[in-house]
Amino acid sequence: MAKSTEEQIKCSFCGRDKRETAVMIAGITGHICDRCIQQASRIVDEEMSTRLRDSVLGNVNLLKPSDISLHLDEFVIGQNEAKRNLAVAVYNHYKRISQKDDVDDDVTIEKSNMILVGQTGTGKTLLAKTIAKILNVPFCIADATVLTEAGYVGEDVESILSRLLQVAEYNVEAAERGIVFIDEIDKISRKSDNPSITRDVSGEGVQQGLLKLLEGSVVGVPPQGGRKHPEQKLVQVNTKNILFICGGAFDGIDRLISRRLNTSAIGYRSKTEEGEVEKENLLQYVSPSDLRDYGLIPELIGRLPLIGFLSPLTPSALRRILTEPKNALVKQYIRLFEMEDIKLSIDKDVLDFIVEKAMEYKLGARGLRSICEAIMMDAMYEMPSMEEKPEEFKVTLDYAKSRFDSSTFRKLRAA
Repeated sequence: MAKSTEEQIKCSFCGRDKRETAVMIAGITGHICDRCIQQASRIVDEEMSTRLRDSVLGNVNLLKPSDISLHLDEFVIGQNEAKRNLAVAVYNHYKRISQKDDVDDDVTIEKSNMILVGQTGTGKTLLAKTIAKILNVPFCIADATVLTEAGYVGEDVESILSRLLQVAEYNVEAAERGIVFIDEIDKISRKSDNPSITRDVSGEGVQQGLLKLLEGSVVGVPPQGGRKHPEQKLVQVNTKNILFICGGAFDGIDRLISRRLNTSAIGYRSKTEEGEVEKENLLQYVSPSDLRDYGLIPELIGRLPLIGFLSPLTPSALRRILTEPKNALVKQYIRLFEMEDIKLSIDKDVLDFIVEKAMEYKLGARGLRSICEAIMMDAMYEMPSMEEKPEEFKVTLDYAKSRFDSSTFRKLRAA
C-alpha cells in the first residue's frame, strides 16, 4: 500500500516520481524535488543579482562621452585632450558594468583604469571629482603618500576602500560601482633599481599592494579605516567594478621624455614620427616606458592602460579660470560679500595682476586662490565687524598691489 502511494507522489514542477529523486518536499497542494529546488535557487540568485545591479546602475547618470566632456567644460577650463580620454574611459567602464552576464559569450571587457600626468594645479583632482559628481556615483580621494607596506607606520592600501565605503554610507553594492582617485601616485615610485639592505616601505612595496585593488579582487576592508587587526570585523569589497584614476605631477619626467625623444640635439630641430616636438609641453609625449623609467613597476603600469596628460596652464587659461567656470573664484568671492549685503566688484586689471603673480610663482590654478586670499584678507576680516557696512566694495589695481605687498605671500620665491 505504501509503495503504491509513493509511486503516486510526483514533483509538481518536473513530474518526477519520488523514487527518482533524493529529496521530495511536500507542500499544501503539491510537491517539489531537490533538482527543481536547486534550479529555482539559481534562477532566484541570477534575478536578484540582476535587480541589484540595475538598481545601483539606475542611480548612475550615464552620459555619452561628448556630453560628459561638455559638462566638464562648465567646471574645468582647457585640458580638452584629458577630458576626451577621461570621458571615453568612464563611459566604457560603466557600459562594461551594465553588460549582462552571458555564459555563452567568451568576450570579457577588461577594466580601463587611468593615470593622469600633469604639473601641480593643472586640474587632475578637479577632473576626477567633477566627473564623479556628473555621474552621481560614490567618489573618494586617497593620498598615496601615506600608504606603506603592512606592518609599518602609515596606512594599508585597503584603507583607500574604507573611504569609499564611508562616502557610500556603507552600501557595499554602491561602493563597488564607485570611482577612486589616488593622488600623488608618483610619490610611491621605486627610488632606485639597485638592491638595498633597507626596505622601501612606501615605494615598490605599496605598488605591489595596489595591484590586487586595481585589477579586481575581493578585499577585506576595515570599515572604520586604520590598520587591520584580528578582532576587527572586515567588510568584503569586490574591486572588479571600481574605476581607479591615478594622478601625479611626476616632477622631472619631462627630462626622461626629452632624452627618449632626443630633443637636446644641438643645431637640429628634433622630430617625432608625427612631426616636430613641442618642447614647451613634453608631457603630451609621455609613454609607459617613461613611467617605468620614473620608478613605477611594469605590473602597475599594465593595470593602468590609459595614460592622459594635462598641459601646463597658460596665462589666458588662468584668466578664464578666475571668471568662467560655474564655481569660478570671482563668483565665490562675490557670493561671500553678498552674504554680508556688500556688492563686490573687481577691476579687470586686478585679474590680470593675479594671473601674472600666479605665473611668476608657478603655482598653477591653486595659486590663484592663495593670491586672491592675500588680496581680500583684510577686507574679509574688517567688514563683517563694521557697524555701517559699505553697500559696494571695489577692488582696484592699487589696492590689490598694496594688499599683496603687505602679505606674507610676497616672501615666497618662484621655484
